[in-house]
Amino acid sequence: MPAMMLLWGVALVLATAATTYVLHRKLTYGRGAEPDGLFWDVFGGLVVVAPAILVPAVQWPPAGLIMISIGLATAAATLVSIRKVERIHAAEPRRRAGFADDAARHEYVLEQWSRYELDPARTIDFPAMTDVRSAETAALTRAMREAEYCKVTAGTDYRAAVERLAEALEEAERAAGVPAPR
Repeated sequence: MPAMMLLWGVALVLATAATTYVLHRKLTYGRGAEPDGLFWDVFGGLVVVAPAILVPAVQWPPAGLIMISIGLATAAATLVSIRKVERIHAAEPRRRAGFADDAARHEYVLEQWSRYELDPARTIDFPAMTDVRSAETAALTRAMREAEYCKVTAGTDYRAAVERLAEALEEAERAAGVPAPR
């Protein structure tokens, strides 16, 4: 009996959370909010939710009330979680503006460096720029890796990584004898 309740409880929580999430997205953002699609989303959720409530209730009548309570609590918790995530994403554009500037600078530095990889004349003139046995070039490749990692990893200091990349490029150019831009 407890194993059956646990099994149906897990099915109920997962189905309720998934159905609540899908319905919220469709009703809030209007993607696929046509009545036929909504019907099938609700129907699909109820195919699991209804048996998850009814089967335990047949075995032990108070289980029906417990399962209904679990379903309602899951739906409420899902909606609260969705709203919390939406508030976090609403604050995102302010952080994204700085990120876009950092990403543009990152791209610019990579374009500067790629000239040494893609232009045969520059590769011949400044072979140290592509030779990772040079300490400065090795530091440059580590800085590139770090900047790429920070770009896609939350909680890292992407701006500082891009700054270190720019400095590593300047240092590698200086060590390779690249003339300073005029």
